[in-house]
Amino acid sequence: MTLRFDANLKWLFTEYEFEARFDAASAAGFRGVEYASPYPYEAAQLKRLLDDAGLEQVLINTPMGEPGTLTRQGLACIPEVVDEYRDGVLRGLEYATALGASFLHVVGGIIPDDVSRDLAFATYITNIAWAAEQAKTTGVRLLLETQNKRNAPGFILESQAQAAAVVEAIGSSRVGLLLDFYHAQIDEGDLISTYERFKDLILHIQVADPPARHEPGTGEINWGPLFSAVAASGYAGWIGCEYEPANGTAEGLGWMKEYAR
Repeated sequence: MTLRFDANLKWLFTEYEFEARFDAASAAGFRGVEYASPYPYEAAQLKRLLDDAGLEQVLINTPMGEPGTLTRQGLACIPEVVDEYRDGVLRGLEYATALGASFLHVVGGIIPDDVSRDLAFATYITNIAWAAEQAKTTGVRLLLETQNKRNAPGFILESQAQAAAVVEAIGSSRVGLLLDFYHAQIDEGDLISTYERFKDLILHIQVADPPARHEPGTGEINWGPLFSAVAASGYAGWIGCEYEPANGTAEGLGWMKEYAR
């Protein structure tokens, strides 16, 4: 089965200004793109860039705060910003709809120092359930992602099992898992078993190779068996390339040709 890879334009083709990355991704053979934040641009402008390059928008994130702020890793678990969170979800759904994106990643957030984990998690569950209700009237599905404790200490979701439990508790067809193999390898390992355990809930996959977060084949993950397991499972979704190229984007894409089938 053929695997489909999309380019994350926050991480790839940074040799170019953002607006030029769409054509660069298309020229490199990508047919889909994702990126965290479309919000500095008008949706109509981004849609023109997508259409002109012959690309599909796969995923965007909900809005996040600037580095160093309380909301730097998302808002969904922070009790004091619920109104801001809801505005962000509505804005994200508006952009995702305008861009034709399949997915909106609802970024969970870091638990504030003065908030208990129980309160933060209760806030998170309530907020995700609210977002799922808003998504019902759109064609957009929501994604939940676990991030590793090394890069995002204090992140609300601590394991793939916990993220899956949230999806099952919400009980909505509008919500599923984003499994990032980079984060999963750092915190949990056992990637094939993890994928097999949660594959029925996984709507999107992202890849990077730890420890340096470069392209597959530069680090510790044995990608051949892992991609074979994904393909054998019948996974028909996109696989987002969310890594920092080691030595230039185009120069480092040989791995994708090797593992596409």
